[in-house]
Amino acid sequence: MQIIRKALAFWMWFPLVFSLQAQQQSSKSKSADKLYEKGELSRKVRIRNTSRINTDKLEFSPVFYENGIVYVSSRHKSGPIDKKIGESFFELYYAETDMDGMPGDPQNFSLQINSQVHEGPVSFDRFADVMYFTRSNSKRGITKANSSGKVGLKIYEAKRGTYDWQDVKELPFNSDEYSCVHPSFSSPDNTLYFASNMPGGYGGYDLYMVEKKADTWSKPINLGPEINSSANEVFPFIHESGTLFFSSDGHQGYGGLDMFKIDISDQTWGKVVNLGLPFNSPKDDLGFILNPEGTRGYFSSNRSGGLGEDDIYHFDADQSIIKTDINRSLNALLIAYDQKTDALVEGASVRIFERAADGFIEGNDLYDIQLLPGAETGELVMKLVRKNEEELGDPILFTNSSGEASQIVHANKNYMILVSKEGYESSELLYSTIGEEGLQTIRVPLKPKNCATLMGVVSVEKFKTRVPNALVRIVNECNDAEDVIRTNSKGEFEFCLPLGCDYSIHAEKEGYTNGLSKVSTVSSSSSQKVEVNVMLNPIADNILKEPIKEGSIIVLENIYYDFNKSAIRKGAARELGALVGLMKQYPSMEIELVAHTDWRGSEEYNLQLSLRRAESAKNYLVRNGIAANRIKAFGYGESQPRNNCTDAVDCTEEEYQYNRRTEVKVTKIDEPVKVQYQDGKPNEDGRM
Repeated sequence: MQIIRKALAFWMWFPLVFSLQAQQQSSKSKSADKLYEKGELSRKVRIRNTSRINTDKLEFSPVFYENGIVYVSSRHKSGPIDKKIGESFFELYYAETDMDGMPGDPQNFSLQINSQVHEGPVSFDRFADVMYFTRSNSKRGITKANSSGKVGLKIYEAKRGTYDWQDVKELPFNSDEYSCVHPSFSSPDNTLYFASNMPGGYGGYDLYMVEKKADTWSKPINLGPEINSSANEVFPFIHESGTLFFSSDGHQGYGGLDMFKIDISDQTWGKVVNLGLPFNSPKDDLGFILNPEGTRGYFSSNRSGGLGEDDIYHFDADQSIIKTDINRSLNALLIAYDQKTDALVEGASVRIFERAADGFIEGNDLYDIQLLPGAETGELVMKLVRKNEEELGDPILFTNSSGEASQIVHANKNYMILVSKEGYESSELLYSTIGEEGLQTIRVPLKPKNCATLMGVVSVEKFKTRVPNALVRIVNECNDAEDVIRTNSKGEFEFCLPLGCDYSIHAEKEGYTNGLSKVSTVSSSSSQKVEVNVMLNPIADNILKEPIKEGSIIVLENIYYDFNKSAIRKGAARELGALVGLMKQYPSMEIELVAHTDWRGSEEYNLQLSLRRAESAKNYLVRNGIAANRIKAFGYGESQPRNNCTDAVDCTEEEYQYNRRTEVKVTKIDEPVKVQYQDGKPNEDGRM
């Protein structure tokens, strides 16, 4: 059992494992076919070696983090060697993943966490602000042995700080006399699962749980004989569905450590189930993690055909492998009512979206891109604006004659609920099921509409070309009130016009003459839509081929990096995803990606760091379908701050962060122009 001899040997000093191995091997092999015949996991699964991060050393125990995974490796060639296992001390690495889930080139995860002793595996809380990790028993970098002269492992906590992880402290249930390892934290119930060989267990290593209460922890509770055996249960992973995954060499399996699951979401637990083929093998299989949908994840194995001693593997499943285990769905009853009369509203359309931690609803295709003028000349700032209801896809349900609609939602999620009905203003409600149980009753007020919906398009006269990001001024001629909005990436805009007035619709954009159209709601009703097309004319012929002017600088305001890091934060990837959409919309567009740092650190170091950041952003675009030859990456280091935060100035972290940015310079764009022929003549494509 290689993973026990090496990856675990420095803290698993039990001769029992090796004597049990020979006894268990034959019985496990004989039972393997029986397990698979039962169809425990008969879904189609595709497994791939994550070759970009695997080496001839040990790579294991991945965990989801930001836009990729954090994992454990002994790949470090120049570090000290642990003589017990003949490998470098384990360190934590981070690698971003592409759309298919495959990790790219790895980088050191943390200068503060990685040390001269073993680190890993690791687990994070819901927002990745707190981490729990395994580390050799040490104090101020000096290892500490127990009464038998052995150095065990403990579980530590760290908090995400301004520059790196900080406030490292060991958890109170650790002991010098035994090891606590492999933390897996469940945010909904503040429970930490881990493995330990503390006295009083059922075998070598057992699985335990401990609850966090404010700043204290409860006493560890052994998970009992249904899970723990006379051998070893290690590497727990608690899924948000309430399914616990772990590895064991004590339950029936295929050989070595096998991976198992058990539903512990209810008071009555399910049965331990072997994950079967192709997850398990005659070798050691461990470190399993799974996405919320249950269709994609990673695990580690030293099975034959790998690149090294223990490799990390990625898998995709056609169906959720936890589908039958999920008991944490909640019934929701949505009630739509008239805000003015309290009357129940029949036939209201309902759309429910899951919200990410940054407040956005999941999916870049739900947002339009707007490029707004920035503070500097020629600078554009990218903004993401939620699309209107018609562009968000068909509603999932409608309210009945009682104003009610029933739907299943999931526990411990954040949602955005959008309810629409002709004659009413759309109602947007933020709703959370975190900590909720039982039937969810959600009342949604609908405000009667007293306006007509203006559906507008700004386009170029005589051409089939719309004008994105045009400034639209809507002037109410009853009282001279003015509202200012912008067209989206398709040249469209929408506004609610109060009834009973005439309106002037002005459209403006640099490089074009101004346009003007008139509309009226004097004879309109709140259920009507008023359509308008505002025409512009180009001042120069080539402006049509440049929907975004060559030389423009697009500032991605939310592409921020942690201090001293080149990895893109999870929320920042959303804007890069929008940039992918923009470059697909304009196939001729070529760009320069320019990354900047703040002034902390040496000039040379910041120059190299900014280049790595630009390359990281480029790699993201390429992984998402943009040809590499359309992108050039540059790092300008600290040379172009946006504010006065230099070496001589003491600034806040927000001011420093303002300088850690990524800019996009449009170096080339030459889009085809379609001429609109009138007077019954056929349409033809033409180029200016």
